[in-house]
Amino acid sequence: MTWDITDLDDAASVFLRARPSLLHIAHRIVGSPTDAEDIVQEAWERLQGADRAAVHHPAALLRTITARLAMNMAQSARKRREFSASPTLPDRVDGRSTPETVVERHDAVDGAVALLLATLTPNQRAAYLLREGFGCSYDRIAALLQLSVVNARQQVFRAQRRLDTGRLRQEVDSAAHRRLVQAFLGAARSGDLACLERVLLEDVS
Repeated sequence: MTWDITDLDDAASVFLRARPSLLHIAHRIVGSPTDAEDIVQEAWERLQGADRAAVHHPAALLRTITARLAMNMAQSARKRREFSASPTLPDRVDGRSTPETVVERHDAVDGAVALLLATLTPNQRAAYLLREGFGCSYDRIAALLQLSVVNARQQVFRAQRRLDTGRLRQEVDSAAHRRLVQAFLGAARSGDLACLERVLLEDVS
């Protein structure tokens, strides 16, 4: 399912509805209301510069961008305290020209996958990514995860609740991250979810 936010007013409406949640996520990570405001504003600017016609779930993308920007800021702050002679340049991407748009899209997927790996259980991650990223039916998700349809719905709900808190539960394995990013991008390009489903089910007990 593709959300129609190609119109900037529609995109702004999505952003305004999501803004309180975005501020909460950013503030939990960086601990500063002012920095949280700056992060959320940059998340909005990135959504404006992205290819919005390719965005399946703009609110989820905004949460992902916000969490990634906040984590980058927190990490940069720690590095500045440890290596004050080595300033960190801000990572800003202009998505208006075609090459930068491609980079921005890959950056969003990279950040989204890192966030899902760090935040969700394997069942939650598989259910949420298939439902919110590709619009899979709960029947399909339940069959893949060998759950009831009710439980499949609960997995998506719990995943959303975890993402809204911005609380990370584990370190991200770089090999697992790279594998899931490649599978997601392959599924997004081809529409064939078989490889993505296999990768997601590898970690499901």
